[in-house]
This record gives sequence, structure tokens and C-alpha cells, in this order.
Amino acid sequence: MAERTDSGEQGHDPTFLERVGSAAANFGRRAPKRRWVRFALGSLLTILVFGFLVATVVSQWSEIESAGIAFEVVWLLPAIVVMGIYFVLAGAAWGLILDRMGSPIEPGQAQRTYAQPMLVRYVPGTVLFVLAKVLLTERAGVSRRVATAAIVYELAISASAALSIAAWFLIVHPDLATYWTRWLPLAIVPLLLLLLSPPVFGPVSTSLLRLLGREPLPQLMRFRSVAEVFAVFLVIWATLGLGAYLTVRSVLVVEIEDAVVVVSSQAIGYLAAIVSAIFPAGLGVKDAAFAWSVKVALPNESFAVGAALAIAVRAVQTVVELAYIALVTATTRPLGSSPEDPEESARSKTVPANPG
Repeated sequence: MAERTDSGEQGHDPTFLERVGSAAANFGRRAPKRRWVRFALGSLLTILVFGFLVATVVSQWSEIESAGIAFEVVWLLPAIVVMGIYFVLAGAAWGLILDRMGSPIEPGQAQRTYAQPMLVRYVPGTVLFVLAKVLLTERAGVSRRVATAAIVYELAISASAALSIAAWFLIVHPDLATYWTRWLPLAIVPLLLLLLSPPVFGPVSTSLLRLLGREPLPQLMRFRSVAEVFAVFLVIWATLGLGAYLTVRSVLVVEIEDAVVVVSSQAIGYLAAIVSAIFPAGLGVKDAAFAWSVKVALPNESFAVGAALAIAVRAVQTVVELAYIALVTATTRPLGSSPEDPEESARSKTVPANPG
């Protein structure tokens, strides 16, 4: 049997989709030969990422000041800790997905490949974020098609878990009382999980990869593994929701019985961000969805107060996210390097020749 090559199967001209697949499979593997071009591209990417990032943080803090929000440290500190735990759990879930797909990487590398691409989310659009995650995961030893499929698994399972947490709240929300569509989450969640089962996801992914001239995935996630990751994401979303509640409590007295409202509101905001993927990191749409959801727990159901709380939660989450990325980058080894660099190892083990 003839092996499949980057230009398609031997004996026929590659189709347009096979050309696309080949280009995607080789993108980023060859750096520009000229040093000034590499420097210019790297500088441009750095300016884009950090420019949008600084603009995001500055706008959030300026909006907080204009809304008259002042944090209470006694509630803010545990909020920061809980949100930090959320990011670590999310990075571990990414590693778990890769492991269940037969491409395990070290825990530190899983955290690094999850953390570092998040900087790119602040640049408008989601293509750069997905591309960065695929390329970095490849440097950790995972093929591109597996990394891409893992992102699909992650997004679908995460959305299913978020929708599960938000389902009850959407059903009882007063603004949706007259809409029958509020019951749809009860059907959507099982459907999403079913689509990820091997009998469905396997043929679909294989057909798409063949259209692109790529080999099928070496291993699929078993449905048991999908259910396992789904349970992990339920814990992850509950953790982030608790962090959001503690942040809200740091600026406004919200009764403990309304914590479920805040937790659900955070999940609803995430789902809104998925729908509006063209916005950087879900900015604006995610916050508006959070404000609309959380207002039922606020005095006079004020959307304006809900918007101020959404800004506060967004700001705290952004600061914790940057601290998490910095900590992971500083404490884990660079991607693509072995635990012990071969050259350094050889250099340290070299014994000077005996002059005698």
C-alpha cells in the first residue's frame, strides 16, 4: 500500500483540501532563514499580544474606578487563591485529555501548553489561540492532528459541563419563564457527549482528516474517558464559580444562598463567549451575559450593578491568569527540551584528560 505523503496519495494530484491539510501540517516548522525576518515576526507578535493585553487590563481597572468599586481584602484573597486553583485544574484537564487520547505528556508540560497560549487570546479572533496551542503542544511531542482533536474534545466537554451547571438556572430564570427553549440544555448536554463517543466521533474525524490528506487519529477517547473528563470539568466550573462569588462578595454583600446564581452566571458567560468567538477572550459579550444572569441576586435586579460586578470578576480573573502564566513559565522546563539537556549532561560528565 502506498504511503500517504504531504502532497496526497501517490499516483494522483492533491486536491484543494489536501493542499490545505499539507500546509497546516507544515506551518511553523521552518523558521525564516534571515535573522531580521525572525526578529521582526517575533517582535510583531509580542507587540500584538502584550499591546492588547495591556489595553484589556487598563480598561478593566479604569472601569472599576469609574464604577466606584473597592475590594475588601478579606474576601479578595481567597477569591484569588480559588481562581488560581481553577487554572491549575484546567491545565491538568488538558493533560488528562491528551493522556486519554494516547499522547501523554508530563504534568508540567501540560500546564505549560495550556497556560502560554492564553496570552494570544487577547488578540482579536480565536484562530491564533488555537494555532498557538497546537504548535506548542506539538513541541511537547504530540502530533498536530491529535492536538487539534484534543482541543475539540476540550471545548465540547467544557461547554457541556458549563451548560450542565447553568441548566437549572436558565430554566428558572424569570426572563425566560415564557420560553420553551429554556429546556433545551437538558437535551443538548447528552447530545454533545454522545457526539464525542467513538462510534460517532471516530468516523467523522477520520473523514475530515482524509479530506485534508491526513492519517486518522491514532487513538480516540473512550466514552468512559469522555465521562471522566466531563466530571472533572464540572469540578473546574464549580471552582471558577466559587472564585467569582468570592470576588463579587468582596465588593457587594451577596447572601450565601445566592452563590449558585453567581456560579451559574459565570458558566453562562463562558457559553456566551463561545458563541461570540470573534471577540478577544469573550470580552464584552461574556461580561454582559454574566451581568444579565447575576442581576436576579442583586437589589432591584439592577443590570448596571451586575455589569460593575462583571468588570470586577473579569479584572481579578485576568490578574490571576497572568500570574498563573508567569508562574508556570518560570517553574516548568521549556517545551521540546528533555528533562536533562543532552549537551549540558555530556559537558558535566566530561572528565578532563590526565595530563600524565
